[in-house]
Amino acid sequence: MKHSAPRLPKRRAVRLGLVLTPVLAVAVGTSVIWQTSYAAFTATTANGTNNWQSGGITLTDNDSDGAMFNVTNIKPGQSDTRCITVTAGGSLAAAIKLYGTGFTQSNALASSINLVITKGTSTGATFSGCGTFTADTASPTVFSGPLASFAAATAYTNGYSTWTTAGGTTENRTFKFAYTMDATAPTTTQNSSAAITFTWESQPT
Repeated sequence: MKHSAPRLPKRRAVRLGLVLTPVLAVAVGTSVIWQTSYAAFTATTANGTNNWQSGGITLTDNDSDGAMFNVTNIKPGQSDTRCITVTAGGSLAAAIKLYGTGFTQSNALASSINLVITKGTSTGATFSGCGTFTADTASPTVFSGPLASFAAATAYTNGYSTWTTAGGTTENRTFKFAYTMDATAPTTTQNSSAAITFTWESQPT
């Protein structure tokens, strides 16, 4: 019996098969991608645009950058009184404190200058006069003691409390500063000096 070898596909058919196979794969892949894409349903919700706006505080005084005291030839027993009005404003409530900056002295003169600071209100006053001064009925005394002791308060953190504002309106307080040089000041305080800047600072509560 005569056996014949199996017939191989023609070269053209082989080529066609090789070309069609990638095309079919791409078609199948595309079909899968299309079906997957359209199956990814989503839903969202939002509460609108959120906003933040800061408030503020202001603090001014009526001294026009002038000093309350510029005393020369001071002597034991000498005294004087001056006033300054501080105005606070802004939308925020704030606590206002008083402290000293730039303190200097020689021969411990500041220990012989006694200082009393009283808060209140005044009418008809221009810096550094007191006009008609009325002390606050509640806790009117801000400080009482030697100037050297007051000078130990050098920042808001250890400053002397004055008043707290309500916020949203303008408020003011008048501060009366009264000094007296100690009548028993030692001879060593002659020809000496003391200087300080009184500073008010406001911070939101």
